[in-house]
Amino acid sequence: MSSVGIVGGGLLGMSLAAKLTGQGHQVTILEAAPRSGGLAAPARIGDYTWDRFYHVVLLSDEYLRALLDELGLTERLHWTPTRTGFYIDGRLRSLSSTLEFLTFPALGLLDKARLGATILYASRIREWARLEAVLASAWLKRWSGKRAWDRLWLPLLRAKLGDNAEVASAAFIWAIIARMYGARRTGMKRETFGYVEGGYASVLQRFDEHLGGLGVESIYDARATEVRSTNGRVQVATASGSREFDNVILTIPCSRIADVCPQLTEPEQSRLRAVRYQGIVCAALLLERPLADYYITNITDARVPFTAVIEMTALVDRRHFGGHALVYLPKYLTQQEPFWEKTDAQIEAEFLSALEEMYPHFRREQVKVCQVSRVREMLAVTTLNYSAMLLPPTGTTVERVFVVNSAQIANGTLNVNETLGLADRKARELGSLLRSPRAGSPVHAGAA
Repeated sequence: MSSVGIVGGGLLGMSLAAKLTGQGHQVTILEAAPRSGGLAAPARIGDYTWDRFYHVVLLSDEYLRALLDELGLTERLHWTPTRTGFYIDGRLRSLSSTLEFLTFPALGLLDKARLGATILYASRIREWARLEAVLASAWLKRWSGKRAWDRLWLPLLRAKLGDNAEVASAAFIWAIIARMYGARRTGMKRETFGYVEGGYASVLQRFDEHLGGLGVESIYDARATEVRSTNGRVQVATASGSREFDNVILTIPCSRIADVCPQLTEPEQSRLRAVRYQGIVCAALLLERPLADYYITNITDARVPFTAVIEMTALVDRRHFGGHALVYLPKYLTQQEPFWEKTDAQIEAEFLSALEEMYPHFRREQVKVCQVSRVREMLAVTTLNYSAMLLPPTGTTVERVFVVNSAQIANGTLNVNETLGLADRKARELGSLLRSPRAGSPVHAGAA
């Protein structure tokens, strides 16, 4: 049996811990936050607890549904057909059916035919790696045409990626299309999304209990400041002390890995720091009444300061929020954008002004709570030839130090199902890489 330290207690680290414990390892999770969950962690929104950022379950999410089944939560999983809106040319329009697509005024019939063919073609691609050699912009223009690119794809990509839209590979947009097409295919051609009663707070609580039952130790408020390999052991230093392990797995963002691992070679450091991350600022609003009946409203109007409108209570029964409507307003940002410097009050004022323009019936007095959350390094952007040039390998030159993080998701989008799938693949790979303690060496040393 070897001791394994996992730096990072999000769902990736938690899933790895469960799987490695099943392989016979003794696992400890070191998490910087006061509790587990990472991007899936809950927040207190007024009098209610729900997800800090918006999440849904798709019928095609096999890894996530398997986890919910393992945790005994399948009976608390509820499915709802949903609708999609588009805010374009200053108007809110529905785009939830074939008829609405055919009558969508932003594109002509030929444009729509090419757009539909693009989505169908992308959904059938299996050899996705070749798309990494092509820019998303060039690929979409080729298949959908210039008008669909200008009117639809470019605004949506810029909303999601900002300036990174110019460097993202076609693999990025393919992953989004494939996931959402899968949701429709398994939902009888309708968007059908799911949620767990209580949100991810209930999932994480059950997962924490499950890990405790497996013997996994979870240590919170333990932000790693240095990871160093010495004499066949790996020491993880935190603000409150240090801990030693036979093996350490880092699930944190690439730049953080470069910061805390001084023994990495210069090429390794450079590769990690070259990964481009997209961040997010997201306002969670508790409203007296709904804005519309769409789960997601995509926005192509550059004047609107947020990426989309996510009406969680178009999916989740409003009774869970005392009859109020829960709405998320995400804005995706590159690392250099000045928007990061805005205060929560400035963001609230800017976002609410835009909502008043979009929805004539909305008044900011209807807002009971506005809570702003920020994450600087949320999504690694799959740029040209990403897998060959930037994707972090599992092993490092530092003895017994390994990397498993979301930047290794090259053929998918960042979501819970992809994260759990990554944990499953990497746990099997690590099975032959993790080493047992040398004869005479203690299993644990130091204190957290």
